[in-house]
Amino acid sequence: MQARLESIVGRYLNAPINGDEYRIYFEEAGSGIPLLLQHTAGADGRQWRFVLEDEELQARFRMIAYDLPYHGKSVPPTGKAWWREEYRLTKDFFMRVPVMLADALGCDSPAYMGSSIGGHLAVDLALHHGDRFRAVVGLEASAYTPGGFIDEFYHPEISNDFKASLMYGLMAPTSPEALRHETRWVYSQGAPAVFKGDLYYYSIDHDLREEAARIDTNQCSVDILNGEYDWSGTPELGAELAAMIPGARYRTMKGLGHFPMSENPEAFLREIKPVLGRIADRYGAA
Repeated sequence: MQARLESIVGRYLNAPINGDEYRIYFEEAGSGIPLLLQHTAGADGRQWRFVLEDEELQARFRMIAYDLPYHGKSVPPTGKAWWREEYRLTKDFFMRVPVMLADALGCDSPAYMGSSIGGHLAVDLALHHGDRFRAVVGLEASAYTPGGFIDEFYHPEISNDFKASLMYGLMAPTSPEALRHETRWVYSQGAPAVFKGDLYYYSIDHDLREEAARIDTNQCSVDILNGEYDWSGTPELGAELAAMIPGARYRTMKGLGHFPMSENPEAFLREIKPVLGRIADRYGAA
């Protein structure tokens, strides 16, 4: 076996959000329509590595997978005493990150795709920033998912390995074992506070039940895809959300769970390429 240099390039961006400066790590590959990729709660952009490496997508999209502040290689802000506060991911802050990245990286009318909290964010962006994004794709998305913001997810007697094992159970049993364990491994490396803090957005601050119908899919197209084996963002919840949004499209991803892009990228790419292809065909080059 010979060494192989991947086409993915990683960089850091220092940028202000809400008056504080954040050092944000991102990786990108390809050229064409900008496509921002948001990871799941408690994880980082490594979940998108197989998508970034796909040559067919590289030919049509400038794919950008970033680590949310406090996650992965994106550290907390140095200009404030963040350790004196409880980390909570709010909808307002969360939405500002991809909007800021699009501006800072020169992404004109980008597309967006995210999973879990990132899937929820897709529809929040379509509602509140539909004029900034040409299309959003929500994976494992729901209008409302209460019950996840609990103290047990940040407790000295509960290890990161427990949280990672819980995530292992959200994946399809038919996904390749090695990739299920890789997805679990990434989770075990997250800062202890971030998983619970991210679930503040997932379970409390995200609630589109009364507003989803206001999303204008003529302005920003919406696709929702949920994995067959996902017991958090179930197919029923994804279909229910899409039905609330006039013009939105829904599809159940057969044989996939909560982390489709990392647990079984081969199957995921078969599911997502027609969706992304339709977006590229509709809007053409960037």
